[in-house]
Amino acid sequence: MELLLIENAHLRMRVNPQGGGLQELFSFTHGQPVLWDEGDSALFPMVPLANRVAGNRFAFRGREITLPQSPVDERFFLHGDGWQARWQVASRTDTACVLTLRRQHDCGFDYQASLRYRLCEHVLHAELKLTHLGPQPMLYGLGFHPWFYFDARSRLQFSASGYWPEGEHHLPLGWQSKIPSDMDFSTARQGSDRWLNVGYSGWNGVAIIERDVMRVTIAAQTPWLMLFRMRGKSFLCLEPQSHPVNAHNMAGQPGLVVLRPGDSTCFTMEIAVESAC
Repeated sequence: MELLLIENAHLRMRVNPQGGGLQELFSFTHGQPVLWDEGDSALFPMVPLANRVAGNRFAFRGREITLPQSPVDERFFLHGDGWQARWQVASRTDTACVLTLRRQHDCGFDYQASLRYRLCEHVLHAELKLTHLGPQPMLYGLGFHPWFYFDARSRLQFSASGYWPEGEHHLPLGWQSKIPSDMDFSTARQGSDRWLNVGYSGWNGVAIIERDVMRVTIAAQTPWLMLFRMRGKSFLCLEPQSHPVNAHNMAGQPGLVVLRPGDSTCFTMEIAVESAC
């Protein structure tokens, strides 16, 4: 499928309607890529849920909801289905585009989603909106999954109040308030070159990556941030999401929203690319 080329004087992005994600985000100002892509996606939307749900099922209003099977994961409806689906191009300009997606599942997910990417000077604005169209209320969550360039010259900084260690099948263990030093990025650091796949709570909504002369600021209005990293790879995923991993099976189902027929929810993220001081 043909990619949509969207650019201004500062940034260039290529949007792929297959999956609704970005294949590229490049800074003209710094002459280097912002996002990392090995051919699949450099950024994709997570809809109608983020990450994984234990047992691929959860209880909701006296019913047991069994989630759909995923074509990419045998255990989980991984990151939902939006990133595996073909989106329709609703509108496009030189600096913005809007994609739409209509999905229905027997479990109760029945939604219309819209995805807007817009470049405004040195900032990428991403907005994901979902409207529930099913006859019965349903539980929803949203997020974004960007892959940032991150090598030995890079530094990461963000604040959080606690985290969930990774357990079996990449599901979270019990929440802990004391963050180990190799997972603590409250001060800017490169960190250890090793596998990390942990969720943070109490995030202040801002994370900063500095690489050479470029500073990338990720901003989202949510207290939950997922960090994913692999040994020997030049990327770092920072995934703002509306709920923690496996929130569907946590007390109170934190961050998830119940939508009645016709109700909507929205999630936004900004990626600002500036020069480091």
